[in-house]
Amino acid sequence: MESDKLRLPGGELEYAVLFSVCDLNVASVRDVHRRVGNGRGLAYTTIAKVLDRLHVKALVTRERRGSTLVYCPKVDRKAVELARARLSLSKLLSPDVRPAMATLVEAMESLDSTLIDELERAVAARRGKTNGP
Repeated sequence: MESDKLRLPGGELEYAVLFSVCDLNVASVRDVHRRVGNGRGLAYTTIAKVLDRLHVKALVTRERRGSTLVYCPKVDRKAVELARARLSLSKLLSPDVRPAMATLVEAMESLDSTLIDELERAVAARRGKTNGP
């Protein structure tokens, strides 16, 4: 599934549950509850409902193994992270791009000054691809 056609999770809990399934590759509700639900004080049934929503969104598959439902990721975690970043950036950069870009560059520099150099190389590489032979 391409990252621009993904139906993204609907919030931080859905992301946490999906990424837990991605990390485990095969997971029961109990497995995910141990990783995500216990630390947040969530009920087992809450995790089961979130997994069901992710299944409806075609982000995970599920099958019955004995009396247990097991879930597997249907999407690549990196594709989900890329789609999520694109969505966040499109919200951040709209409608006037220039002030948001300046703020983004300033924030990157304050986090790690080498990020600006990496950004410059990425822009140059991107320009090389679009202006190439």
